[in-house]
Amino acid sequence: MKKFYVMTLFPEMLEAVLGSSIIGRALKNGLVEFDFINIRDFAFNKHRKTDLYPYGGGGGMIMTPEPIYNAWSDICQKAGKRPLTVYMSPQGRVFNQGTAKELLEYDDIAILCGHYEGVDQRIIDEIVDMEISIGDFVLTGGEIPAMAVIDAVTRMIPGVLSEESSYEEESHFSGLLEYPQYTRPEVFMGRKVPDVLLSGHHANILKWKREQSLLNTKRKRPDLLEKAGLSPADIDFLKNNEKDKPD
Repeated sequence: MKKFYVMTLFPEMLEAVLGSSIIGRALKNGLVEFDFINIRDFAFNKHRKTDLYPYGGGGGMIMTPEPIYNAWSDICQKAGKRPLTVYMSPQGRVFNQGTAKELLEYDDIAILCGHYEGVDQRIIDEIVDMEISIGDFVLTGGEIPAMAVIDAVTRMIPGVLSEESSYEEESHFSGLLEYPQYTRPEVFMGRKVPDVLLSGHHANILKWKREQSLLNTKRKRPDLLEKAGLSPADIDFLKNNEKDKPD
């Protein structure tokens, strides 16, 4: 079973979101386990204070290292080993599907959610194995990024989704964006579902999905094509097809 330990000042945020929908069902079915650790519980001072002004001046407060280290040490004791420790940081490597696949290989992952102006550098140097960002912007804390990472990793655990293909065909998993999706009614606002999807011809449907995925990626995220591992047939199709919209 995969287990996430999340060090945070706001465990209730994670409990509310990760206890719902598909991830909530994975939790109930014993496919994943969460331990949301309140860092304040490990602040052994009168007011359970976890932040102080930075040395050298500057705006904002910095999370102090002792409570974080105490919380992390407790996690190590629970896990019986040193878990992979991730710090959610705007300075980290940008999270993508490849990173999610990488994290999927670990049974125990500890995630540190910073707050205020960040955490004391010494705690990063001492316990952090990987810094991860979800994009080139700044949020109030690391909780929302942590939930995004946990969601992306958990949904790839066998048994979480009804079929493995449910995530293997999604945008970014194969390096391309997903093909357009349709459901009933067959005609909506004068727009009809593509005939090939109604044909029942499996090979033609797979071919259409691949081609539309290529076109979708070319139109919206052409940068992804450079590292998508395209086949010669894919390359020829893109060269010979300059459509702006899917069929």
